[in-house]
Amino acid sequence: MIDMRDAAALGSDSGAFPDSVASATAVVDAQGIVTGWSTDAERLLGYPPHEAVGRSAARLIAPDPDAREGFHAALRGRDATALLRHRDGRHVRVRVRTYPSCDGEGRAQRLVVVTPPERPQPDLVTAQEAFTQCPLPLMVYDSALRAVQASAGAAHELGMSEEEMRGRHVSDLLPSLFCRTVEDGMRRVFTTGESEQLRVRGRVRPEAHERFWSLTVSPLRTPAGHVRLVEVSALDVTEQHLARERLALLNDIGAQLGSTLDVMRTAQQMADAVAGRLADFVTVDLLDSLFRGVEPRPSATGAVALRRAAQQSVLPGVPESVIRPGDLDYYPKSTPPVRCLATGRPALHSVEDEEIGNWQRADPRRAKVVRRFGIHSIMVIPLSARGIVLGVAVLVRHRREEPFAEDDLLLAEEIAARTAVAVDNARRYTLERTTALALQRSLLPRRLSAQEAVEVAHRYLPARTRAGLGGDWFDVIPLSGARVALVVGDVVGHGLRASATMGRLRTTVRTLADVGLPPDELLTHLDDLVTHLAAEEESAAQHGPDPESGLLVATDLIATCLYVVYDPVSRRCAAATAGHPPPVVASAGTADFVDIPPGPPLGVGGLPFETLEWELPPGSLLALYTDGLVQGAGHDLGGGLALLRRRLQRPARTLEAVCDDLIRALLPPQPPDDVALLVARTRALDPGDVATWELPSDPASVAGARAQVLERLAAWRLQDVAFTTELVVSELVTNAIRYGRPPVRLRLIRGAALICEVSDGSSTAPHLRRARTFDEGGRGLLLVAQLARRWGTRHHTDGKTIWAEIELPGRG
Repeated sequence: MIDMRDAAALGSDSGAFPDSVASATAVVDAQGIVTGWSTDAERLLGYPPHEAVGRSAARLIAPDPDAREGFHAALRGRDATALLRHRDGRHVRVRVRTYPSCDGEGRAQRLVVVTPPERPQPDLVTAQEAFTQCPLPLMVYDSALRAVQASAGAAHELGMSEEEMRGRHVSDLLPSLFCRTVEDGMRRVFTTGESEQLRVRGRVRPEAHERFWSLTVSPLRTPAGHVRLVEVSALDVTEQHLARERLALLNDIGAQLGSTLDVMRTAQQMADAVAGRLADFVTVDLLDSLFRGVEPRPSATGAVALRRAAQQSVLPGVPESVIRPGDLDYYPKSTPPVRCLATGRPALHSVEDEEIGNWQRADPRRAKVVRRFGIHSIMVIPLSARGIVLGVAVLVRHRREEPFAEDDLLLAEEIAARTAVAVDNARRYTLERTTALALQRSLLPRRLSAQEAVEVAHRYLPARTRAGLGGDWFDVIPLSGARVALVVGDVVGHGLRASATMGRLRTTVRTLADVGLPPDELLTHLDDLVTHLAAEEESAAQHGPDPESGLLVATDLIATCLYVVYDPVSRRCAAATAGHPPPVVASAGTADFVDIPPGPPLGVGGLPFETLEWELPPGSLLALYTDGLVQGAGHDLGGGLALLRRRLQRPARTLEAVCDDLIRALLPPQPPDDVALLVARTRALDPGDVATWELPSDPASVAGARAQVLERLAAWRLQDVAFTTELVVSELVTNAIRYGRPPVRLRLIRGAALICEVSDGSSTAPHLRRARTFDEGGRGLLLVAQLARRWGTRHHTDGKTIWAEIELPGRG
């Protein structure tokens, strides 16, 4: 291409430009490097463009001093004869003429014209004629920004002849958007003398399509170096711009998708990115079965139920939509979305297509939208991932005049494919998380067991991260003697394995608690269980992957646990910990952490567990929690514990309010880890509800014990259970005197049930057995088991206690 600077240079030369048919042309820059190579040059010397361009022009000259002198004379602007070297090694004698020129950035270059001597001298075209006939839009303006010259390309684009344009101001020739940008650029070039690159978007004529243009504004200088004119050349870069926009859209889609594992939000990300950049209105509909945890499969016959997952529009409020996100819609079998679901292939439609017409007749609501907004072009794209069609996206244009093209369809397919993978990942994660959450909630207590020792409130918050659910748990276990056990634990890790392990540990704790073990012994047995479970998993891992999942079983099984027992009769607490954060006790405006001797986490071993006992005033507040509570908002452990202590110094009036306050103060909206919180307010039994007798180790004392019990029951107005209690007391005291050791103690506790306890100094536990017909003994405990609601034995350091709970009328 020859720009205006070439034309000016050629126009000032006395020679004529040779005809390109009879001449071979090349372009050489100031360093002597070939930068342009014509087809005729290839035919003349045999070098294809990729072998000639970018190499020194000197390699084309034959190794002859006269040949080199002739070529250098041509470079100085004179006609000369030179001997050039053909690609096959022979020499070709030609006539050479060069013309000074400048490239698009104002750098000097020379146009080399080579004419074979055997050909007749062609007629030359003047530089002015070459400029006028140039098919590219080229224009020259003076310092007043009036048109001086225009090429044929400029005349074609502006719809005016050169005579009509000459002398008119740039504002009279270009639209306002073009005019402001180009006018400012030309003024800067006149001032600075430096070329400028401009990019504009719009229509050069009202009836033309909107396009993107790259404009080059270059100075044209006088021999003295003054800028007298400027040249404006335009290049249509619409296709290149659209390609860059498509690539940018794909990059944005790739950066946004997958940032969330929520199906609806993932679909909305796709709709938000596409609306306004590729389409004017976008909808994403997914198969309804996908939201119900069922493998999505479209209906084989009849209408298909699709749920609106996302929608977006260039218009505020998305007025084109006929349903809202989350609503269910039924698409007739003959419509393009259903056909797209069935075939898995995209489709590009005009509103005049027969398929769209049938759709409008089958759906009057959408037909009304088509007419109202002037929809003219539609793309229907399947969302397919891993061989499963999850739904369909519909892209619409009504604001843009240009209909969708095949390139748009390819882009939409790529976007839909990426969206489908992200949606499927979110669907699978949601399904797995729902399964794990259902398992975990089924393993946690749904309703806390009734007891009178403490008033309790609790919270459980599952983690909101991709790691999945953890193994946090809590429990409230009624114990014998009106006592209660408060338990909080945490299995290290996330997922179904952590939830299943948590269920095992919670069940074990309940079983051991029923035996009445002290806290330290209970944790020792629990530690043994975790060690055995880890050994089983390690053995399974050594035998290869799991046959169902194909994965190796993890072996790092570690858990923490805090076990607290509160006795409302003595108002004493006993607690032991296995690597768990300490509980908080709040009373009378103070809150302190209980300094329980630390024990190792379950499954680690190496250190013993120790029990700490202390007394609590009535109405004290106990807070048990997992580490997710104190480390949930980015706190370090120390900072979280300090904040927890401050919040409990002035707790809310109710326990439910206390839980809400702690969750709100210590946790972010999306907790990074599971959180279990158990808050208890202690109660103390009235001394009048407890009766204790020290009994001599003499069978004759049994009658006296029965009499004292009947007297106390009469005082408590519990004559309805006097007969049952008398039998139970008689059997338990008789066994303690006959098979146990002194001291023998009898205690009655009145609460929701009547608790009868007999303690002695022997550690031998009785066993329930069925007496044979002629046996004289062996029926005592069987009788107790039949009369009592429940019964059992608990051991302590100075012997054992056999207890039985007797149902009270009206207090079941």
